[in-house]
Amino acid sequence: MHHQSKSYRSSLAILTALFFIWGLITSLNDILVPHLKALFSLNYIQASLIQFCFFFAYFVMSYPAGKIVSKAGYKMGIIFGLLVAACGCALFYPAASMRSYPIFLISLFVLASGLTLLQVSANPFVNSLGSPETAASRLNLTQAFNSLGTTIGPMLGGIFILSSVILTSDQLAALSPQDVQGYLAQEAASVQSPYLVLTAILIAIAIVIGFCRLPKLADEKQSSTSKASHSLWQHKHLIFGVVGIFAYVGAEVSIGSYLINFMQNPAIAGLTALDASQHLALYWGGAMIGRFIGSYVMTRIPANKLLAFNAAIIILLLLSAIFFAGHFGMWAVLSIGLFNSIMFPTIFSLALNKMGSLTGRASGLLCMGIVGGALMPMVQAAIADRFSLLISFTVPVICYLYIAWFGMSGYKTASKN
Repeated sequence: MHHQSKSYRSSLAILTALFFIWGLITSLNDILVPHLKALFSLNYIQASLIQFCFFFAYFVMSYPAGKIVSKAGYKMGIIFGLLVAACGCALFYPAASMRSYPIFLISLFVLASGLTLLQVSANPFVNSLGSPETAASRLNLTQAFNSLGTTIGPMLGGIFILSSVILTSDQLAALSPQDVQGYLAQEAASVQSPYLVLTAILIAIAIVIGFCRLPKLADEKQSSTSKASHSLWQHKHLIFGVVGIFAYVGAEVSIGSYLINFMQNPAIAGLTALDASQHLALYWGGAMIGRFIGSYVMTRIPANKLLAFNAAIIILLLLSAIFFAGHFGMWAVLSIGLFNSIMFPTIFSLALNKMGSLTGRASGLLCMGIVGGALMPMVQAAIADRFSLLISFTVPVICYLYIAWFGMSGYKTASKN
């Protein structure tokens, strides 16, 4: 028994490192958006394709990932996911060398496909490492380190990717052809090196996990009949939860994607790209701190009420930023991360309430709601291009209005459940 416990601890330590890298890679998208927007002279709609390609992979690849895991097992699913993600990171090298925005987008889709497989494999694996009574504690631990990764990611990305000054088209026209080529090569290298390092780290983790004797886990076999699949749609609180996940991920990604451009706006704070990227870490750091605070508060306040309260506070913060702008608006938006922290797991758990034997299939359906991270930034981008970036923050306001409703009413299960 002692040997098994030690094995679980070592396995959990490895997976915790995996969650950290996972969060770091995801948060680097918020650095890529302003960097590639400036480098390729993109409008907000074109720049939003970065998040679209990344999060659309979750929608496209969730079902195939589930089939792979069901046949190969969790361990092989994690290893395969790491290797696919490593391929996506490696593709950044030719994308930067050729200075091709489409290849960057393909690289992001491949990278996110690997992370989707990790999402399907690692979460249930961590949940099963040890006794059921401590499962929530283990998941909170790994998710906290995921948040640590999203906090550190923007700081490192800002240093290595956004440290140089992006030249305008007029400034480039004033340079000699040799200087232009040197400048473009320098900007390409700023993206290549960090992602090559991530490629090596992902391959190294895959090798370590390959040699580790991770415990075999017993999967619950569920019926795949059309009747079981059809019955999912009879649970209104589950469907409302899918929309809730869509709204939350869409709002979170939208805010994170345009927060650097938001802070660079002279009407807000007029920060440089590098300074703004360092401030972005506060947004994600707040989510990490809020996760610890929220886990304690939920022992005294019902989860649905805390969800509705946090959504209401975020709505007030966003409206304050829109109407008052300036440094106050910057700090109002940065503080949203603190209140975002508990939303994803809370919506997820409320939507799965009383699903019984359909819980596994319901979880897969909820994961498809992550596609909100692909679509909502594009909606906000369209408004930013048509009106202004400040006005475009009304999009996440609408998302949080829905989440507040879900916390007050939409989470309730039907009496027959």
